Amino acid sequence: MFSRISSRYDLLNHLLSANIDRRWRARVVRHARENLRGGARALDVACGTGDLSLALAAGGDAEITGLDFCRPMLDLAARKTHDGGRVITYVEGDALSLPFADGTFDVVTIAFGLRNLASIEGGLRELLRVARAGGRVCVLEFSQPSVPGLRGLFNLYFTRVLPRVGGLLSGSRVAYEYLPDSVSRFPDQRRLAELMREVGFESVEFENLTGGIAAIHTGTRPSPLA
Repeated sequence: MFSRISSRYDLLNHLLSANIDRRWRARVVRHARENLRGGARALDVACGTGDLSLALAAGGDAEITGLDFCRPMLDLAARKTHDGGRVITYVEGDALSLPFADGTFDVVTIAFGLRNLASIEGGLRELLRVARAGGRVCVLEFSQPSVPGLRGLFNLYFTRVLPRVGGLLSGSRVAYEYLPDSVSRFPDQRRLAELMREVGFESVEFENLTGGIAAIHTGTRPSPLA
């Protein structure tokens, strides 16, 4: 599915969100900025076409690695990175079995990818595993609107308008019907925060974006006991 829509993925992301998705990713970088300095290492899981990987690279002097399971998406990310003069390593791999040793990264991010995994808890455990002690993990994902009246409008747009426009422009209506369906089954803000704590994250917090349409959850890997 992701391979079929890869060539139109960026266009539709920006068009269907009225470019708000760019601001959401910029907020992720702000949450991660303190951990991106001093030659740190950062991993962007489910990096897709590289938008967040590139934003992380611009937000500090960290060594950035992007990982995704979809080769056409990674090919686009590599072209965008080359054209932008950045140096980012892209790896084809599985978010539920990350090909990295424990405690490798100072920052680990995942944007709009966690809800696509067969196991949300399994994905969170892998993000936690590859983060170093004290490292920061940032999860950007669609969530449940918290502003009164916004939920109905958002659901109308998400279930009626978005599949039609996305299907027309991408040639795959199934992909844009999958999107609202996957969001409807994804844990809300508080439940996702609970899941992060349950798998072992410390200092878990979340920030609602655009009235709760999306949210950024952050947490850290605990330091080992002395």
